[in-house]
Amino acid sequence: MPKIYNFGAGPAKLPEEVYEIIRNELTDYEGTGISLLETSHRSQTYMKLNTEVQEVVRRLLNVPANYKVLFLPAGGQGEFAAVPLNLMSRTGTADYVVTGAWSEKAAKEAKKYGKVNLVVPPTNRYTGVPDQSTWNLDPNASYVHICTNETIHGVEFNFIPDTKGVPLVADMSSNFMSRKVDVSKFGVIYGGAQKNIGTSGVALVIVREDLLNQAMPICPSILDWTQTAKNDSILNTPPMFAIYIMGRVLQWIERKGGLDAMAEAAEKKSSLIYNIIEGSNGFYYAPVAKNSRSRMNIPFRIGSSGGNETLEKEFLKGAEAMGLIQLKGHRSVGGIRASTYNAVTLEEVQKLAQYMKDFYAKHKDLI
Repeated sequence: MPKIYNFGAGPAKLPEEVYEIIRNELTDYEGTGISLLETSHRSQTYMKLNTEVQEVVRRLLNVPANYKVLFLPAGGQGEFAAVPLNLMSRTGTADYVVTGAWSEKAAKEAKKYGKVNLVVPPTNRYTGVPDQSTWNLDPNASYVHICTNETIHGVEFNFIPDTKGVPLVADMSSNFMSRKVDVSKFGVIYGGAQKNIGTSGVALVIVREDLLNQAMPICPSILDWTQTAKNDSILNTPPMFAIYIMGRVLQWIERKGGLDAMAEAAEKKSSLIYNIIEGSNGFYYAPVAKNSRSRMNIPFRIGSSGGNETLEKEFLKGAEAMGLIQLKGHRSVGGIRASTYNAVTLEEVQKLAQYMKDFYAKHKDLI
């Protein structure tokens, strides 16, 4: 079997060093003689870990003291409901900037709890972030919601919007911890861990303290940020193992040079693929505008915007034979997608890049 190069969009590749740590600690966590999987969430052992993971989040993102770091169940999609349930009570309305499938899902969920204003006109083609001068923001909104990186469509924000004092809420599920972020510019930052900072089962939420104590009466306790904060994210038995893995991944990021190092690597890896696309004379086609192209998720087609499905199937089959796996585009858009998260190494991306060059050289006359 060939060496595996995993370009999956999520659950995504974890760093090899983290796998080694998990293997070593799985049945004897930090000398306790038992696994964390069978450790009480009320024990000093777990409470110490709970604090350690919060602290590494604060260090990496330089989280201000007036923000809470929370761990919640149900992943990023659970927060699609938690956001309006915790924030929309102030005015009963919220602004959503829909730039791809995930922000579209978030807006749809929010409509269950209040009025949703779509800041940019609805579309079925997501190819970039519209210039903010075209946005229709509601000054009465309880918050403005964005998705900073759309995993399916490969659209990434390259700026922090000016929301004129209305709290900015950001779903960062797929570019969390890939670069430095000024947390003070946001009211809430959240994301599921399984794309770039861990495995499935937990959402990381960073919320400014003045936005607590506003949850709707119908908000389930398990999604209530205020109750979660008061109980230090141990309101019930939390997804302990997922939080543990997230902590080990974040500690790995810290050891590797922090977010500056992650950002530099992300730029190198994504540029390597985009440069091949741009230099292919139209053989490879990237649908996203250059100023909105994701550094984490790179969707592309072969032949044109619609894609040559025969060649794309051959590309994917050949890639898998070489151990380059999980490159198939999302079922809703088709094509090919390479995810180059923090744990994906430059050497692995170079392997994909060489395959793309070789495939182009062999098939360029067919387009």
